[in-house]
Amino acid sequence: MKKRYFLEASAVLAGAALLSQFINPRSEIVTSSNTEFEVTKSEDEWRSILTPEQFRVLRKHGTERAFTSSLDKQYAEGTYLCAACDLPLFKSDTKFNSGTGWPSFFQPIEGAIATTVDRSLFMTRIEVHCRRCGGHLGHVFPDGPAPTGQRYCMNGVALKFIPA
Repeated sequence: MKKRYFLEASAVLAGAALLSQFINPRSEIVTSSNTEFEVTKSEDEWRSILTPEQFRVLRKHGTERAFTSSLDKQYAEGTYLCAACDLPLFKSDTKFNSGTGWPSFFQPIEGAIATTVDRSLFMTRIEVHCRRCGGHLGHVFPDGPAPTGQRYCMNGVALKFIPA
C-alpha cells in the first residue's frame, strides 16, 4: 500500500512541476526585447554570441544544474563579468562557498546589477539581472554571510571569470 501512495505522490509532484511552466511561463520571457538596456541585440544576435546554455540562462531565464559550474569552486583573485556583455559584476573578495552548487557572492559591484520580482515556480524570489544587457544572472536571498546578509546565487554560465 505504501508503495502505491509513494508512486501517486511522485506522479502528482512531477505533474505539478511540469505544469508550473504553463502557469507562469518564465522561459518565454526574452530580455533582449527590453530597449531600456545599454546593450540590446536581437534574439538571433544573442544566439550567435552565446552558447546554447548561456542563451537559455541569460536570455530565457533558465537555471543551470547545481554543482556543474567550474566557477562554483573558483576562489582565485579576479573579477566576474557578465558572459553576455562583459560588465564587471562581482569581485572575488565577495565570493563565498554557500554549499548550494552555484557561485555565490555577498555583494555585487555597485551599480552592476538590477533586480525584479520573480513569481515563478509557486514562490516569490528576487531575480538578479545585468543592468547593462538585462541578462538573467540568478537570484538573491537573505541568508548570506556578514556584512550584507545577502546571498547572490548566480548561474556560472552567466558569468565570465577574469583573473587579477
